[in-house]
Amino acid sequence: MAVSPELRHPEKARKPDTPLLRKPDWIRVKAPVSEEYQNTRKLMRRLGLNTVCEEAACPNIGECWAQKHATVMILGSVCTRACAFCNVATGRPDKLDPHEPAHVAQAAAELGLKHIVITSVDRDDLEDGGAAHFAETITRIRALTPETTIEVLTPDFLKKPRSIETVVEAGPDVYNHNLETVPRLYRQVRPGARYYNSLRLLNRVKEINPAMFTKSGIMVGLGETLEEVSQLMDDLRAAEVDFMTIGQYLQPTRKHHHVDRFVPPDEFLQMRRMGQGKGFLLVASSPLTRSSHHAGEDFQRLKSARLAQLGR
Repeated sequence: MAVSPELRHPEKARKPDTPLLRKPDWIRVKAPVSEEYQNTRKLMRRLGLNTVCEEAACPNIGECWAQKHATVMILGSVCTRACAFCNVATGRPDKLDPHEPAHVAQAAAELGLKHIVITSVDRDDLEDGGAAHFAETITRIRALTPETTIEVLTPDFLKKPRSIETVVEAGPDVYNHNLETVPRLYRQVRPGARYYNSLRLLNRVKEINPAMFTKSGIMVGLGETLEEVSQLMDDLRAAEVDFMTIGQYLQPTRKHHHVDRFVPPDEFLQMRRMGQGKGFLLVASSPLTRSSHHAGEDFQRLKSARLAQLGR
């Protein structure tokens, strides 16, 4: 049974409804019906795991789960932030599950994952923002399935000293943190975050481990301009970010930030070329691009691009 947006997002309950634009043909996806999708769903339920695929209503869930690719969301299912774009439930956060890191490792083993993406809700209530839980999850996966490469998509760890170091020192293969939108729109779209704090996080990862791949993504269709996207790309390159993702924002409910426009595919191609020209090792840019979509294949492309850059 669907949960009403008022229950998932109590902070938005009194907000006026925003308009829902009709989706163009290029943004439509098929409903998930495959047997592999159902099996992946059953595994997540059996292990008591949350996935951002479900919680954030990702349009690619049918495709990814049919291929046994699921992005696990740790630290519970309730976020302490109230971003205007996000469909993850907000409110009083869950207690940490001490068995969650082991269950994530078990899921990776049972699915036979070559690459896993681990993300989380924001946990401003925790002293370290959940960094130690990320590190323990990485350690458990390494112990059980050492061949699996690991990508983390972490919160911003705002005002959480040494949390970035804790995660980096655990040794993920890719460190992802999304800027989400251009700085002018932060107050509307991501009010609990700070643009330059997020940039500093990405730069700090490179200071700790220059060889670690870093990644960040944004949504478009929120009201940004191409010039603002270009400047954001320059900011990411100044922070030495290797990989950028760009996808269309899709409005979860009428209580969320409205879609300003549906960006046509040719503009996504233009942004990809612009990013490549600025020196990213890889740019994924399309209406349905999401941070963890095709993450395993993209990781292989990242490695190849770095080797080519080094002339090997």
